[in-house]
Amino acid sequence: MNLTVVVPARNEEDCLGACLQSLVSQSEEGWELGLDWELLVSDDGSTDRTREIARSFDAVTVIDPGAPPKGWTGKANAAWAAAKQSRGEWLLFSDADTVHEPGDLRRAIHEAEKHKVAMLSYSPRQIVTGFWQRALMPLVFSELALAYPPAKVSDPESRLAAANGQFLLVRRDAYLQIGGHEAVAQSMLEDVDLAYLIKRRKLGLRFRYAPDALSVRMYRSFGQMCEGWTKNLALLFGNTLITAAWKMLDIALLVGLPVLAWYFAGPLSLSTPWITARLVILLIWARTLWRFYRRVVQSNFSVADCLLSIFGLPLFVWLLWKSWFDHTVTKRVVWKGREYAGGGR
Repeated sequence: MNLTVVVPARNEEDCLGACLQSLVSQSEEGWELGLDWELLVSDDGSTDRTREIARSFDAVTVIDPGAPPKGWTGKANAAWAAAKQSRGEWLLFSDADTVHEPGDLRRAIHEAEKHKVAMLSYSPRQIVTGFWQRALMPLVFSELALAYPPAKVSDPESRLAAANGQFLLVRRDAYLQIGGHEAVAQSMLEDVDLAYLIKRRKLGLRFRYAPDALSVRMYRSFGQMCEGWTKNLALLFGNTLITAAWKMLDIALLVGLPVLAWYFAGPLSLSTPWITARLVILLIWARTLWRFYRRVVQSNFSVADCLLSIFGLPLFVWLLWKSWFDHTVTKRVVWKGREYAGGGR
């Protein structure tokens, strides 16, 4: 069998149906689901209609991983349980909120084989709704693009490693060689840590932005978005408080400089020194604004979303601080109804 697709799912009734429909539609002539590839949904203790939805697809096999053992995250346990029952030469771990474009499974295997890598991971096109998602998400993804540039991640001479659990394709023998999800059982960034293990063994890693392959809507509500980034930001960025400080400086300059220019527009505003002062201030403000948006456009979001991102700065600062606080001070992180010890990968 060429491929096993594993979808770990916990209370995903809002999105699982669309994900599975996009996957079962992947079958092409000469590459049949059930014969050449299999689709496993690992139901991680869902209390909604997740299991019912998965079972409504004839081609889907539902796995019951059981409660995660002590020291395991729910996702790692669900993925590992399914991987142990899989038969494919390649394993694709895909989140339940992804929607796959036609033919992306076969193309991904060809891409991995062409580049001779054991792991291929895609960063999908992000679907955002509502003001706060549109304002915040470009900020986060622009920082990710700077911290994990795909060219450097894919460079075998670089130590930098990254992967995206929304689409993580790995050759079965390499996956077992690094210990699979059992090796990252405690990690809340299991995708990144698996990539580190692959790269450390020099097995070959490729990572790229792939709007041609899939799309994802990560969060369905403001609260879910805040909880998700609180869980991840301190782990993704080793300098969380420094990043927050730089974003606070952006706020101070972008808001404070126009106020300062307005202050200088007093009774003597037509005198040369005051005009010069205002011009200098406005030039500094324009440069700050240009630098800010030059970074944000690397997020691969729409122009409209990038323009809105300036309003997401205060929320981003707060989430960076809260993630640092939860992981470093309270050492308590909550995700999907479970509590985990913070501070570790």
